Amino acid sequence: MTHELDQNSEPDWDTPLTLNLTPALLIHALMSTASAVHTGWASCIDASLVLSEQTAMDEQSGNYVRLVEQEFADEEQGEMLWRDWTLEIRIGPVLITGHWQLPANAPPAAWDWHGQEAERAFERACILVGRRVRRVLAVEDPVRDEADTPPVRRH
Repeated sequence: MTHELDQNSEPDWDTPLTLNLTPALLIHALMSTASAVHTGWASCIDASLVLSEQTAMDEQSGNYVRLVEQEFADEEQGEMLWRDWTLEIRIGPVLITGHWQLPANAPPAAWDWHGQEAERAFERACILVGRRVRRVLAVEDPVRDEADTPPVRRH
C-alpha cells in the first residue's frame, strides 16, 4: 500500500512515519534513572526468574516494549537476593535494556521508587509501538514480616 502525499488534502492517518532513533537517544530519554543499561541482540531476561511481565507489541513489525519484574541471587555475593525491574525495547533486531535493581531486603520505599521509575519508563516507551498504558489499582493483603515493618518511634 503506497501513501502518496497530496499537498491539497490532510495526510491520511495511516501514513507511515519515519523517525531517526538510536539506542543512545532512547536510553537518554527513558532510562536516565536506571541502575544499568545495555544493548544487545538477545534478551538477558531469564524466564525462570520472572515474577511479572507486561508487553506492548506492534504485531506488524515485531517491535515490542516489555516490562519484567524478576528476582535473582547474585553469584558473586553469595546468596544475596536482588529485585530487578527491566525495561526491554526491541526495534528491529536491536534490544535496548534498562535495569532498575536493588537488594531484595531494601526498604519498601526503595522498592516503590524503583518500581515506579521502571513503570514510568515503560509507559513512555509504549508510544514507540503505538500503545498507551492505563493504570490499575491493586489491593495487597497484609503480610506480617518484621523486615517490612518501619521502625516505631515515639516522640
